[in-house]
Amino acid sequence: MQDDPVIRVVAKVMIPTVMLFALYVQFHGDYGPGGGFQAGVIFAAAFVLNAMIFGLNRGRHVWPANLNLLAVCAGVLLYGLTGVASMLLGENYLDYDVLGATPQAGQHIGILLVEFGVGLTVASVMVALFFTFAGRMTHNRLLDRMEAQDKDAKRGAAKQAPKKRSRT
Repeated sequence: MQDDPVIRVVAKVMIPTVMLFALYVQFHGDYGPGGGFQAGVIFAAAFVLNAMIFGLNRGRHVWPANLNLLAVCAGVLLYGLTGVASMLLGENYLDYDVLGATPQAGQHIGILLVEFGVGLTVASVMVALFFTFAGRMTHNRLLDRMEAQDKDAKRGAAKQAPKKRSRT
C-alpha cells in the first residue's frame, strides 16, 4: 500500500478528517451519544491508518512510544485527579458539583475532564496494542532469519572442521 499514490492521497485527506470527527465525538459526548471511549478508539484508528499506509516506522515517528506512555499516564491521572479534586472540595469521589460556580457548571466541567482522560487513555492503549502486535510479525520474521543464519553457520562450521581418522 505504501507505493500506491491514490491510497496515500486519500489517506492524507482522511486522517485529519477522522481525527476531527474523534474530537467531535469527544466533546459532544456530554450532550449526546459518544464520549471518551468512542473518541479514543476513533482517534487511534487514525494513527493505525497512518501506520498501515505509510509504514510502521513512520507511524512510530508520528506517535513515539515514550509519548504514548506519557499519554496513557496523563489520561489515567486526569481521570483520577478529577475525582480527588471533588473529594478535596468536600464532596464524594467524582461528584462534580463543586468543580464549578454552579452545580450544572461543575457537572459540565467534571464530565469533560473525565471523558477527556478516558479518551486519551483509550487512544494511547489502542495505539500501543496496534504497534505491539504489528511489530510482533516483524520481530518474528527477524527471529526466523536469525535462526536460519545460525543453522547455516553451524552447518558451515561442521563441514569445515577436519575429521580425525583413527589409526588401528
